[in-house]
Amino acid sequence: MDPMTLIMLGLIALLIFFMFRNGRKRRAQMEEMQNNMLPGAEVMLQSGIFATIESIDEEANRVTVSSGSSTLVVHRNAIGQVVTPVDASVEDTEQSAALAPDDDPEFGERMNVADPTIEDVVTDGGIEVNDASDDTPSNPQGNSDDKNSDKE
Repeated sequence: MDPMTLIMLGLIALLIFFMFRNGRKRRAQMEEMQNNMLPGAEVMLQSGIFATIESIDEEANRVTVSSGSSTLVVHRNAIGQVVTPVDASVEDTEQSAALAPDDDPEFGERMNVADPTIEDVVTDGGIEVNDASDDTPSNPQGNSDDKNSDKE
């Protein structure tokens, strides 16, 4: 056989392999989404509407969703993706309750340190670094790294 023919047959075989692989991935994603479609899950419809599933009619392939004060009955395939599965929403509420949203300092505000007099000595490659707040200058040679200073 001609080498060009072998290369073309190889490329066709590679194309077919990737087509089957992509189809399997897409099927697995659809199965996962169908498994996550339970009442109480937050979903996004194909049209971009975010809603919460109220009930699912398996026989008619219809899903009743509520968005705000509106209730819609849509086909099961109209659901584009499951935004928040039912199990994940319970975990998210527990995590959000554990985190306080107002713990971040304002811009430029310094965090309060429990005991600023504690001296932490860190040895990194034989060099000791003191993180204590003492009155010794940070630059022992006296050279200023400030570009706006009068000394040069």
